[in-house]
Amino acid sequence: MAFLKNLPPNAVLLELFKSFPETSRPLLAYHEVLMRGPSPLSAADRELIAAFVSGLNACHYCHGVHEATARQFGVDEATMGTLLTDIDAAPIGARLKPLLGYVRKLTLEPSRMTPADAEAVFAAGWDDRALHDAVSVCALFNLMNRLVSGTGIDAGGEYFELAAKRLHDGGYGGLVKLLG
Repeated sequence: MAFLKNLPPNAVLLELFKSFPETSRPLLAYHEVLMRGPSPLSAADRELIAAFVSGLNACHYCHGVHEATARQFGVDEATMGTLLTDIDAAPIGARLKPLLGYVRKLTLEPSRMTPADAEAVFAAGWDDRALHDAVSVCALFNLMNRLVSGTGIDAGGEYFELAAKRLHDGGYGGLVKLLG
């Protein structure tokens, strides 16, 4: 149930964005560049990171939307459940596992990050840009999880699929057009 009085009780994030377009437009522009712009990480990888971070934070809304979006980009449905409990057992490429381990630690224990954590990512063949992009997606979705949870935004499966299709087909820039 939405906590803000200007939102309907069952508000979704798009309604929050419409209520505050002056902050939403630049936030969505950042989403578009980070999540769909050039990167060593595929759009599927970035959506997987968004869903993973949101799952670690127990943000039902963001986890649901971004898990569905990752599936739109070809990520297997079984991947997320395993990933949240055991990265090593998850059905993902070995190269992605250290990057997701980094993101996990950054989300759950940010004060414990060390140079060795970054070295594990580099040893897997990723470069500075890949680590930067993974950290940026992690940071963005930690922010988004707080924004969603703090304003009481939530939804369910049918909405997750609708939002995922919208994000897959039109990106985050497409949401800006919906703000009016």
